[in-house]
This record gives sequence, C-alpha cells and structure tokens, in this order.
Amino acid sequence: MVDQSQRIGVRAGMLVSATLVWWAMCLARLRGPDRERGDVPGWVMITVMTAALVLAILIPFREAIVEAIQTALDSVTSQ
Repeated sequence: MVDQSQRIGVRAGMLVSATLVWWAMCLARLRGPDRERGDVPGWVMITVMTAALVLAILIPFREAIVEAIQTALDSVTSQ
C-alpha cells in the first residue's frame, strides 16, 4: 500500500526527470548539428535516467535504506 507522501515523492521525481529531459532537448535544438561538441544529449539522457532510477529505488525502500545506514553508522561509532 502506497501512502500519500510516497505518491507525492514519485510525482516530484517524475516532474524533475521530465523537466531535465525537456531542457536537454531545448539545448540540443539551440546548439544545432555541431559534430565537434560530442553527444551531449546522450550523456544528459543517461544522467536523467540514472536519477530517475535512483528515485524509483529510493522512494519505496526509503525506510529500509535509512535503517540500514543508521545501523551501519551505529556499529562503527559505538566502538
């Protein structure tokens, strides 16, 4: 069952991803076909998709990830 805060987080992540893709497409149009610049839209798309993947993993498993990190930090600092 997904609560309201997780739905908002998913929507926010999708909005950020869509905005980044839109900006990348706009920049690609403005720059034109200059072969010397490299494949800027390609690496931008990879970055955006990686961010979306991180959000897709982080949002549903946020509590488990935070608990695992807290446990690891507690085991290191409690010596």
